[in-house]
Amino acid sequence: MKELLYLEVPTPDTLAVRAWLQERWQPSQGTAIATVDGVRLEFGQPAAPEALPPALSVFVWSLQRTTYLKVFRWGDRAMPQEAALLQQLERSIRTAFPPTYPELPPFNPAAETIFEALTPHYPKTVQYFQRMPNGEADLQRVYWWEQRWRDSVRSPKTPKQVIFRTTESTDTAPGDAASFDLIYVGGALGVIHAAVMANLGYRVLLIERLPFGRMNREWNISRQEFQSLIDLGLFTAEEFEALIAREYEDGFNKFFDANNPAIAKAPVLHTPTVLNIALNSEALLKRCGEKLLAAGGTIWDETDFEEAHVSDLAVAVDTRHRSTGEARTAHGRLLIDAMGTASPIAWQLNNGRAFDSVCPTVGACISGGFDPAVWDSTYGDVLFSHGDISRGRQLIWELFPAQGDELTIYLFHYHQVNAENPGSLLTMYEDFFHILPEYRRCSLDKLTWRKPTFGYIPGYFAQGKDDRTVAFDRLVAIGDAASLQSPLVFTGFGSLVRNLPRLTHLLDLALRHDLLKAQHLNQIRAFQSNIAITWLFSKGMMVPTGKAIPPARINSMLNTFFGILESEDAEVADRFIKDRATWSEFNRMALTAATQNPALLWWIWQLAGAKDLLRWMGSYLNYTWQTFILWLFSWFPTWLSGNEQWLEKTSPRLFFWMMAQSYHLTYGMGTPPQSQRVKIHPQTAPTDEPSSSRTSQPPRSPANRRAIPQSD
Repeated sequence: MKELLYLEVPTPDTLAVRAWLQERWQPSQGTAIATVDGVRLEFGQPAAPEALPPALSVFVWSLQRTTYLKVFRWGDRAMPQEAALLQQLERSIRTAFPPTYPELPPFNPAAETIFEALTPHYPKTVQYFQRMPNGEADLQRVYWWEQRWRDSVRSPKTPKQVIFRTTESTDTAPGDAASFDLIYVGGALGVIHAAVMANLGYRVLLIERLPFGRMNREWNISRQEFQSLIDLGLFTAEEFEALIAREYEDGFNKFFDANNPAIAKAPVLHTPTVLNIALNSEALLKRCGEKLLAAGGTIWDETDFEEAHVSDLAVAVDTRHRSTGEARTAHGRLLIDAMGTASPIAWQLNNGRAFDSVCPTVGACISGGFDPAVWDSTYGDVLFSHGDISRGRQLIWELFPAQGDELTIYLFHYHQVNAENPGSLLTMYEDFFHILPEYRRCSLDKLTWRKPTFGYIPGYFAQGKDDRTVAFDRLVAIGDAASLQSPLVFTGFGSLVRNLPRLTHLLDLALRHDLLKAQHLNQIRAFQSNIAITWLFSKGMMVPTGKAIPPARINSMLNTFFGILESEDAEVADRFIKDRATWSEFNRMALTAATQNPALLWWIWQLAGAKDLLRWMGSYLNYTWQTFILWLFSWFPTWLSGNEQWLEKTSPRLFFWMMAQSYHLTYGMGTPPQSQRVKIHPQTAPTDEPSSSRTSQPPRSPANRRAIPQSD
C-alpha cells in the first residue's frame, strides 16, 4: 500500500466528514463503497487472482478536536487519472469544510453569569472553570482579555488615543501625596521593576487593575536567569530558595513525527537547566509588593488606567477605581507601561502595529489525579506536540512540576496577528479540556483544578534595535508591552529578568540626569540581535489564516532543527533555547539543517513568503554587522566601566548614549559579561531643581499603603 494524500480537515465533527464522503462526495471516477471510517474506491477486477484489487482507501479519524484524512492505494500501479481524482477530492472537501473563526459570544454581566453566557459555546470550559476556586471571576478575566485583544487587533489603524501632549503644567507641589518619580501601570512584571527602583530611593506608584498579587500564569526560569534579581539586591539567595515551588531534574523537547519523512524525525532533546525552576508566582509578586511598600512605594490596585497627559515637566495619569468608580489623578516624572500585550499605550505608540505575532496560551494548575505510571513529576515538558496541525494551528504543550504534587500545564500555538482570525483564548480552552486526556492519559474528573493560567504572549519581528517605538516623552514600555518575547520558550518575564540590570541602570541614569525625552528613553530597551534572527523559527510555526499546508509540515521543520540541537553539546542547546547562541553557532546549525534536509528552505519559503524572508535577511545582516562591531569594540565595555565617573560628570548625555551602546554590545548580543556589573548609585540628597533630581519619599500614611498578605 502507498500513501497518496494526507489532509487536515478543520472541523472537530469527524462524523460529518465521514458522512460527507459516503453520501455527498461524487468522485470523478471509480465506484465508492462505504467503509467503517470512510469509503473505498474500486476500479474493476485485479489483473491476477493473487493481486490486490485496483482500489483507493479514503478514511478519516479524529485527534486534537480536528479531523484528518488519508488516501492509500492498495496496489503498486497508479489508477487512471489518479492525480486528478485526488485534486478533485481536496478541492471538494475544502469547499465543504472551510476554516471557521467564531466570534466572541455576547456577555451582559447585569443579565447573566459568565457561565450562562458561555455554556452553549464552550461547555467543557464552563464545566471545569466551575470546579476552580475562583472560576467565575477567572473566566470573566479570560473573556475580558480576549475581548480587549480582539478590539485592539481589529482597529489597528485607529488605535484609541490614551497619551496626550499638553502645554499646561501637570506638575504638583513636592509634598503632594499623589506626586511620584515613577508611575507603573501593570502589576505583574511592573512590580518587579518597581520594587527595584523604589529600593534605589525613588518615589514609586504602582497601578494595577486587578486585586494586587493575582496572576494569569505561572513563571518558570533557571537559576542563571534569576541571578539578575539577586545581583541587583532585590532578593537574597535565601529568599530566592523560599520562592521555589519545584526544581525538576530534566526537561523534554519532542515533536510528533509519526507522519514525518525519515529525514525529519528526531530523538528527544534533553534540557535539564531550561525553565527548570517553578516559581511561586503569587508569592513572588507579594514579596515584591512588600519590598515596594517598605521602600515607601504606593500601590493602587483594582484601578483602571484611563489616559495620560504629558507636559514638559511631568506626566499626569488619570485612573478610576473599578469598584467605587472614584476618579484619581497621579503626577510623576516618568510613566512606565507594563500593561502587557493588550496595552493601549503600545498600540498607540506603534500606530496600531504593536505586534507581528502572538501566542494565545491557556492552561491550568492542577494537583493529583495522574497515575504514577503516566507522569513522573520530577520531569517537565519544555516543548511537546502530540499531533499535527489542528484547525490551522500547530498546538504545543508545556508541563512543569510545581509544589508538592501540583503541575502547571500550558497549551499554546504561534499565530499571525489577523483581524479575521485574532486568536481565541476561549476556543483554546475548549480544546485544552477536550484533548488533555490525549496528551497525558488522565481523567479530567479526577484532577483537582487549582487555577487557570492564560494570556497573549506577543512577538515583534524587528530588523534592528530601533525598529520599534517603546517610548514617548516621559513614558517608556517594559515587558510584554515592549514585546520582549523569545521566539521559543521565554515570555516577557524571562526577557525582563535577563535584561533587568541594563534596564535598571539606564533608567536610573535617565532619571538622575533628567534625560526623559523620547530620544533618550527609546534607548532603554531589551532588544537582542541574536533573538531577532531566530524569529524565523516562530514564523515557521505559524499557519497563515485561510491557508492549508501539509499537516506534518511544522513538526517536520521542528524535528529537523531540534534533532541537530540534540546532536550538539548540551551547552550549545542550552544557550540556544536561552537566547544566548552565538553567530557562529547559529550559522553552523543553520547550514547543517539545510544540508541535512534541503526541503527545509522550500518549506520556510512557503510559510514565510518573500516579504518576511527579506525582512529576516535584514535582521541577519544586522546581526552579522553587530557581531563584527562586538569583535571590533570588545574592549569598549571594560574601558567605559573604568572611565565612568569622569565621563558621567563631564557629559551625562554622551555617557548615557555610550552606556546604552555598551549594553547593546553585551546584553544585546545575548552575552552579558561577568565583569560588567551594573552599578547603581546610592540615594542622593535632593537639589534645588526637583525636576532633574530625586526627591526623598515622605512617610506614607496608612491610607496610602495597601496591606499585603505574607508570602507562604
